[in-house]
Amino acid sequence: QVQLVESGGGLVQAGGPLRLSCAASGRTFGSYAMGWFRQAPGKERIFVATMSTSGGYSYYTDSVKGRFTISRDNAKNTVYLQMNSLKPEDTAVYYCAANSLGIATTGPASYKYWGQGTQVTVSS
Repeated sequence: QVQLVESGGGLVQAGGPLRLSCAASGRTFGSYAMGWFRQAPGKERIFVATMSTSGGYSYYTDSVKGRFTISRDNAKNTVYLQMNSLKPEDTAVYYCAANSLGIATTGPASYKYWGQGTQVTVSS
């Protein structure tokens, strides 16, 4: 089992950057594919980015390609989401998640472990 704790959320002006971190407990972090999802008020949770166990593969939803970068440091049991050129429509609660099968997928149902979320608010 793994516990995930996100941090780094906050209020930022449109066009600005923000970096989210997700720290994982346990000694098997390197065996989990990691993902970031977000949920805006009144909307369903949607996929943002995913990264393979080694970090060699990543995939993004179209709306964040070129602006967001997912990365991981297996030695620190941490996954990051660097968000640049933020837009008001990026406002949401951001969640990191771990896929125990080690498969970098886009579907929330594939992820067994979830953090509590961190709020990102982008002002116009």
